Amino acid sequence: MRQLAAAKNTVETWRKLEKEIAELLDMTALAIKENDESLHDEIGHRVIEITSQLDELENRLLLGKEYDARDAILTIHAGAGGTESQDWAEMLLRMYLRWAEQHRYKTEILDTSPGEEAGIKSVTIEIKGDYAYGYLKSEHGVHRLVRLSPFDADHARHTSFVLVEVLPEAEGEIDIKVKPEDLKIDTFRSSGPGGQHMQKTSSAVRITHLPTGMVVSGQSQRSQRQNKESALKVLFARLLDQKLEEKEKEKNKLKGERVEAGWGNQIRSYVLHPYQMVKDHRTKYETSNANAVLDGGLDDFISAYLRYKLEGGK
Repeated sequence: MRQLAAAKNTVETWRKLEKEIAELLDMTALAIKENDESLHDEIGHRVIEITSQLDELENRLLLGKEYDARDAILTIHAGAGGTESQDWAEMLLRMYLRWAEQHRYKTEILDTSPGEEAGIKSVTIEIKGDYAYGYLKSEHGVHRLVRLSPFDADHARHTSFVLVEVLPEAEGEIDIKVKPEDLKIDTFRSSGPGGQHMQKTSSAVRITHLPTGMVVSGQSQRSQRQNKESALKVLFARLLDQKLEEKEKEKNKLKGERVEAGWGNQIRSYVLHPYQMVKDHRTKYETSNANAVLDGGLDDFISAYLRYKLEGGK
């Protein structure tokens, strides 16, 4: 049903655009025939709108992988560096939430671990919408920030690292088979914000997948049932990612060792001092408008990555 709905949506989108282009051509022909300059501004405006839609649809044509059309599970982990790195993690969280808002994607924070003084140690969010994973998979890796620290009394320049993981949301038992006896479920009191109810009751849930030792937790919701559902979403996504990684390793045995997204292997640098620049180290795409990027302006980076992968980039 999900695949059918996505296919119908794609067909309807192209047919609607085809109709709009035909109407625009008729309007242009009429304006030329009647020598009517009053339609000039409207035609120009509609050309810009249609061009923007075509650019987005062109990007979607690059999203042909098996799981690209799915929702995404995005996790942000602060690196070494304490408060500085945790603040950078929260900045990235805001960036992705703003990007999702601009694209009318729904978001939900599934789990979060607040920083000791500021920022966050880690956070997991669900981003729901067509091709959310296909677009956001470009963000998987280490993100590096260079700036004058607001937490340093000397206002010195600091470099911080944050790891971003992006997983396709698994469709439960369709993708992954998990036996109930393979799960160990513990409850505990939430350590994050949420009022007295969350602090006084054991509503937070920790799930351990015994065969792999994988551990996930959920503590952002008020009820234990909701937190369990959130934790299971993350567990299924991680198990699916592990399954895909094993397939990829098998396929690439003759191509050499795959470089993992680890510290030192940053995919993108954000420089706020002594100049402003955001540069992707894989595609070499860069911009000097760092504030716009941190406010959710990721589309150019995503487009550059999709074309880079199409051309065989690793």
